[in-house]
Amino acid sequence: MSALEPFGTRLRQAMDTRGPLCVGIDPHASLLQAWGLGDDIAGLERFTRTVVEALAERVAVLKPQSAFFERFGSRGVAVLEHAVAEARAAGALVLMDAKRGDIGSTMAAYAETYLRPDAPLFSDAVTVSPYLGFGSLRPALDLAAASGTGVFVLGLTSNPEGAEVQRARAANGGSVAQLMLDHISAENAGASPLGSVGAVIGATLADAGVGLDINGPLLAPGIGAQGATPADLPRVFGAAVDRVVPNVSRAVLGAGPDPAALRGAAERYADEIRTALAAR
Repeated sequence: MSALEPFGTRLRQAMDTRGPLCVGIDPHASLLQAWGLGDDIAGLERFTRTVVEALAERVAVLKPQSAFFERFGSRGVAVLEHAVAEARAAGALVLMDAKRGDIGSTMAAYAETYLRPDAPLFSDAVTVSPYLGFGSLRPALDLAAASGTGVFVLGLTSNPEGAEVQRARAANGGSVAQLMLDHISAENAGASPLGSVGAVIGATLADAGVGLDINGPLLAPGIGAQGATPADLPRVFGAAVDRVVPNVSRAVLGAGPDPAALRGAAERYADEIRTALAAR
């Protein structure tokens, strides 16, 4: 297997060069309608192609939400395959938002779907769920390390329901989320400038309340439509804010279908994020 440079290294370079912004590709039925498109394959393809062509040469990370493509069956997955390849060819890193989680050979198959270099959906990183136990992620962690890709592990998510699991007490007395972050930190030990195993920490949290020094990236969903703003980032992430990958989806996508308006919305958020980080 011919490995890329480690994902953490490539992510740091991309954010330093293009700005610290991840834009989601989330073709909700309501967004397709707002763009004047049908909730069908033609609408999905037009929406996705427009976003990729407008943003892939400019933003550091594009994050397609796999479910919105899978709902159209094999033709939707084919649109996703093309989008991933085209975005990566244009220089964007692709983070596949799939939130996969399973055990043994099934987890290995999920890992191969997104992290094996010759796979049709090969991406720079993938989101995974650790709530079958962090050790269940081992096939994905090992393949990511071998291929130069990354894994983002759900930590403290932006949905309020997550707290009943993530804030629960683990056997060691700390929260389950903190236990997962401790595992991530161990995976990233010694990595420079940034480890390749990240955590998902919602930007909507009033206070993370966990140690975020994992030597890896922190994907921060919730900016825009969910109510968080770039100005919230220093408060939520504290000293770890320089490792945050702020994610904006609907607040950028809602500016479409005009490509220039999409680019303008992404640039405005990138500028607001830079200002917030500089003021910390």
